[in-house]
Amino acid sequence: MTPHPFDAAIQLTPAGDHRFTGHTSPAYWNMVGPFGGITAASALNAVLQHPALLGEPIALTVNFAAALVPGAFEATATPARTNRSTQHWTVTLTQTGDDGQAQVVTTATVVTAARRDTWCASDEPMPAVAPADDVPRVDRSAAGVAWLARYDMRPLTGDMPSRWDGQGEHSLSQLWLRDDPPRVPCAASLAALADVFFPRVWLRRARRVPVGTVSMTVYFHASRQQLADSGTAHLLGQARAQAFRHGFFDQTGQLWNAQGLLLATTHQIVYYRE
Repeated sequence: MTPHPFDAAIQLTPAGDHRFTGHTSPAYWNMVGPFGGITAASALNAVLQHPALLGEPIALTVNFAAALVPGAFEATATPARTNRSTQHWTVTLTQTGDDGQAQVVTTATVVTAARRDTWCASDEPMPAVAPADDVPRVDRSAAGVAWLARYDMRPLTGDMPSRWDGQGEHSLSQLWLRDDPPRVPCAASLAALADVFFPRVWLRRARRVPVGTVSMTVYFHASRQQLADSGTAHLLGQARAQAFRHGFFDQTGQLWNAQGLLLATTHQIVYYRE
């Protein structure tokens, strides 16, 4: 059976001593390297495949030190400390440079935990929006970026500016989204989905300036079973920025399933240039 393109892209092979080997995927290529979400998912997958794993991911922070180049890479996932119900991990992705030496391209930290049934509540309700079936899918093929074809995105508000005239007024976007082909979400795919929002500065300024995510954090609020119960339906994504200053802006986002359950929240700090 042919694996889903996402699963093929994050596939890792054990290489001993907390190490795994992987390979970049042209299906998730961005402008100058892989889509950041697929890099984040690959780093998380090194923890998910580790034989010492305790529980499920509750937090992931990925720092993009440099873009991966096409080819092989190595992921190292090390459990820094294991407590009774939580486990703390450090992850690095490296590639061999032109000098033959291993160079760090990505660093990450992951916290996993043994989830338990407790009192629960959600203070971030899903916005009232039109159902996914009533919203047309946007065609991004003209962008010439491979990874965009791997997601079914249906904007509700705050789509890519139709005019790049410097007259943007806000940074809020809401859209339905899911993997293409449809795929039941897991922690790794949710980490990638948290990065599908185009740069907030493009919407706020209506100018396509150079950008690059420096650091991205995802908090996982849903259990493995709750993700499975979401099925292959679209998820609702929402993102906005809070401040643009000194060449960096932040981005905060949420992902809900079609039943209104908040699955994950995410934060980024992004570099931009005039």
